[in-house]
Amino acid sequence: MHNVTEDDDDDSVTKPLGRCSVMYYGVGHMLNDITASCWFTYLLLFLTDIGLSPRDAATVMLSGQIADGFATISTGELIDRFGHFKLWHGAGSVLVAVSFSSVFGGCIPCKIFGTSSPALRTVGYSIFAAIFNVGWAATQVSHMSMLNCITLNSTSRVVLASCRNAFTMVANLGLYAVAFIIFGVTIARTHADIENQYRWIAYLSIFIGCCFVGIFQLGTKEPRLKVGVQGSNSTRIAWTYWFKRVLYYQVALVYVLTRLVVNVSQAYLAFYVIDDLQMAQSAKALVPAIIYISSFLVSVILQEIQWTGRFLKAYYSAGAIIWIFCGAGILLLPRSMSAFMYIISIFIGIANALMMVTGVSMQSVLIDTDLNGCAFVCGSFSFLDKISCGVALFVLQSYQSDSVIQNSHSNLVHISVTRFGLGLVPAFCALVSVAVTYTMKLQPARCKPLMEPLLI
Repeated sequence: MHNVTEDDDDDSVTKPLGRCSVMYYGVGHMLNDITASCWFTYLLLFLTDIGLSPRDAATVMLSGQIADGFATISTGELIDRFGHFKLWHGAGSVLVAVSFSSVFGGCIPCKIFGTSSPALRTVGYSIFAAIFNVGWAATQVSHMSMLNCITLNSTSRVVLASCRNAFTMVANLGLYAVAFIIFGVTIARTHADIENQYRWIAYLSIFIGCCFVGIFQLGTKEPRLKVGVQGSNSTRIAWTYWFKRVLYYQVALVYVLTRLVVNVSQAYLAFYVIDDLQMAQSAKALVPAIIYISSFLVSVILQEIQWTGRFLKAYYSAGAIIWIFCGAGILLLPRSMSAFMYIISIFIGIANALMMVTGVSMQSVLIDTDLNGCAFVCGSFSFLDKISCGVALFVLQSYQSDSVIQNSHSNLVHISVTRFGLGLVPAFCALVSVAVTYTMKLQPARCKPLMEPLLI
């Protein structure tokens, strides 16, 4: 069995990373991020716009989330057994690129069978949603677990997570820039026009994401730490090892709650600004863009902090508290004061960045040097995330009305399902996550400063 020597530990295992290594890794999730942003922001809106009921639209999303959830578990187990992070990443990226355009395209089974019944349309979109999410899961688990095998230096791990989150913001901004242009220059009068709009958004998103996947594959090497400590199959860590650790359940709950905050709010943001606040059509691209600009700036700043367990808990709690206040504002904001949504968006972006960067970094504290189980940890967390988000959105959409309620009194607040989904649900999840974070005992980890600052 090959063992990592003390000199290797000093020179390689805990060696802080340079800027290029961080950047090459950070861009590796761009295709997933830009397609996921389109998935959560526009899928429900797209499906209801082309005539599906809210429940059928939620069924399509739930089918994708369930496929994603089970794919993360199986992918994590296979990566822990056989390794090859980049191979899984590349294969998943190909599947995402091939299938995503069909999610926002026409109903292919409807064309094959020559009918467009609601049931067949729901099944048709659900099939491609499931295929897309299987590829998405393979890319996500391989990329997230790869982070822990690149280095054991805790500061560099947080920097990698922060850079990954920063490029997530870049991907989202790219999507909303594309959407802003397409929604601005094209007019959708029929279902075919709507499908054409979203198809172009999907094509351009895939093209942008694939460019960054190429950069990641060329610039990032297969992690040596995984090879160095893996040895024989007997060194694999059993699932029961994690189930016996209290910290596993705490970090899992915090991660799932964080993803619920981000994903559920993202899914209802476009509905909220258009249906509840009656803002201009461009607002469904402009408001999310403001969120991600502020998130990007905060993510970059977070890369410069010397991280400890205490700081992770403090910054996460700060982000969650900000979200609680934002949720209250969203829940009570009257239509006549819709311009305040732009201000709230800034704080949502700050809160999202604080919670996502620190929430993901808590996984690295949990894993520490137990690298032969890192893919299972990431996969199991992602499984819980996907299933919980899918169920939450399905339940909310089940109570959503098929028609938009028009209120002639603009200063009167109508508490719709959309307001609950965007305001109350994320705020409640943030509140619970703060309580769980407070109970955590994060052990101090290896900390060395970054080789060179990312901010020049």
